[in-house]
Amino acid sequence: MIVKTEGGVAMIWCVEDDSSIRDIEVYALMSTGFEAKGFEDGDSFWNALQSEKPDLVVLDVMLPGKDGVTLLKLMKESEDFRQIPVIMATAKGTEYDKIQSLDLGADDYLVKPFGIMEMVSRVKAVLRRCMPKVSSNLLKLDGLVLNPDEHTVSVDGERVILTYKEYELLHLFLSQPGIAFTREQLLSSVWNAEYLGETRTVDMHIRTLRQKLGDYGHIIETVRNVGYRLEAKHDK
Repeated sequence: MIVKTEGGVAMIWCVEDDSSIRDIEVYALMSTGFEAKGFEDGDSFWNALQSEKPDLVVLDVMLPGKDGVTLLKLMKESEDFRQIPVIMATAKGTEYDKIQSLDLGADDYLVKPFGIMEMVSRVKAVLRRCMPKVSSNLLKLDGLVLNPDEHTVSVDGERVILTYKEYELLHLFLSQPGIAFTREQLLSSVWNAEYLGETRTVDMHIRTLRQKLGDYGHIIETVRNVGYRLEAKHDK
């Protein structure tokens, strides 16, 4: 199974001076769906970090050149690198060593000798905690985005506060772009109400929804003698 992040297949960097351990780590990660790269010392890792960012780093504490603790401090002090998750790995298993690394910002800690599949499981767990959740159910039209999982709406990156019925109307329109709905159909779908001759509540909600959507309000079109529809141009 390929492990993906928002930017594609997750890239894991292993910084380990023991070549046999480093090779096994890289092989295990690649065999379980990651992309992986190994570094034999802190300096080569730090230099590579200036031009490329991994999704997670497995960082040995005892390294030639810059040691793991120094590298962790540098990463967490940097605006560019502080968000990269780090799992520290060391033969030192004392409580002090663990607390020191975690206090400096490490996301997890491995004590040597550790099982390779334990390392892979910890990598997956940290990625789940640290990576932003990306919904595959987003409904979009240019800069208008509706997220059904979070029940939110944004316009050009700015959150728009809608009432429940306004949200349900917009969700219906975005789900079926280009389809014209009668007022009676909208009442039935959004209000779960049978048509009793009164449809002004639909018009009122459409008007306020258009206002809240600002420059995107025009996408909800009035269909003469029918009702309303969303512009057919739609990117899901």
